[in-house]
Amino acid sequence: MVRTKSILVPKVMSAGLLVMSMMAGAIMPAALADSHTSSLETAQARIESVSREFRLDGVVEAVNRTTVSAQTSGTIKQVMVDVDDFVEQGAMIAWLKDTTQQAQLKKAQAGVEEAQSHLSQAKDEHARIKDVFEKKVVAKSQMDEAEHALSAAKARLDSAKASLEQAEEELSRTRITAPYSGFVTERHVEVGETVQPGTPLMTGVSLNKLRVNIDVPQGLINKARQYGKAYVYTDTASVSDTVPDETEQKVLVEQMTIFPIADRASNTFKVRLDLPEGIQGLFPGMFVRTSLVTGEKHELVVPAASVARRSEVSAVYVIDADGDISLRHVRLGRKLDVDGEALQVILSGLEAGETVALDPVEAGAVLMQQRRKHSVHNKVEHDRA
Repeated sequence: MVRTKSILVPKVMSAGLLVMSMMAGAIMPAALADSHTSSLETAQARIESVSREFRLDGVVEAVNRTTVSAQTSGTIKQVMVDVDDFVEQGAMIAWLKDTTQQAQLKKAQAGVEEAQSHLSQAKDEHARIKDVFEKKVVAKSQMDEAEHALSAAKARLDSAKASLEQAEEELSRTRITAPYSGFVTERHVEVGETVQPGTPLMTGVSLNKLRVNIDVPQGLINKARQYGKAYVYTDTASVSDTVPDETEQKVLVEQMTIFPIADRASNTFKVRLDLPEGIQGLFPGMFVRTSLVTGEKHELVVPAASVARRSEVSAVYVIDADGDISLRHVRLGRKLDVDGEALQVILSGLEAGETVALDPVEAGAVLMQQRRKHSVHNKVEHDRA
């Protein structure tokens, strides 16, 4: 953070005090201040190490873009959503007639009951045969038959339960739900249409997770791999890694994926930039500006709040060692965000170590007081001469 200090600047004397000083013959520049002072918060221009970036255009795409298809056969009974509708995860988007699936479910339930009955009978028979077998009344072959019948009854029950689970799954597939929250982009079916497994029903995208695809020239790909850092510039962003008061905001990407093979026609590498969740104002298919970090450089910076802008003119209020304020025109570069501090790059008009006022409005008022003070002082000196 920029360290601040207070500069005490004298206010102009009242007319009565000025006349008394003239009569006393003790008028000196340092004596023009009274006990009322203004305190200005200041900071020093400093050299900051910043990243060197290469700008490229990219295209936004959704990470989650899915076409939901039918998983069972049937006729479309009802369609709940249409294009541009927002759908919550798990909400039903279409419903198939389920007469066949309901019948299969009832058949499977009956099969389970029948298998349970056969198993109960087999257990009773096995217990009876085992009791008489221990008394040496029946042959071992009968005991073996009872054990085989019991095992077969258990297997039939397991098979019936599996058929019941399959029937329940088939019935659930007649109610098609959204795999995630998002917007419907295409509707492929209408009520009354017959569908088979694999028939497309709806296409949708989620705007919660987006990424940007860019084509990077082969001369930059090694530096991109080395630094592994990139930014996306948006007009509107809802993230913490942004610079305040800029029309274009800078978002740090979460992950950068570099494809290993270059395109033969363009000699560029495809790079995918994953954006953090919560980005506002971006939609799939939009063009955005991006930047890859390709090195570091040193820039002269001041706090962004210290820059005064009037139309196309930019300036800062510089305070010298004597406490005098002067308005200095500067040429601005880009804005930076360093550890949450908004900084302004100065290309020319200022040197490292010079002191600038953090509040241009207050500094301008003090400058006007100084000018009036010097004007009165010069007039008094002229009258004395």
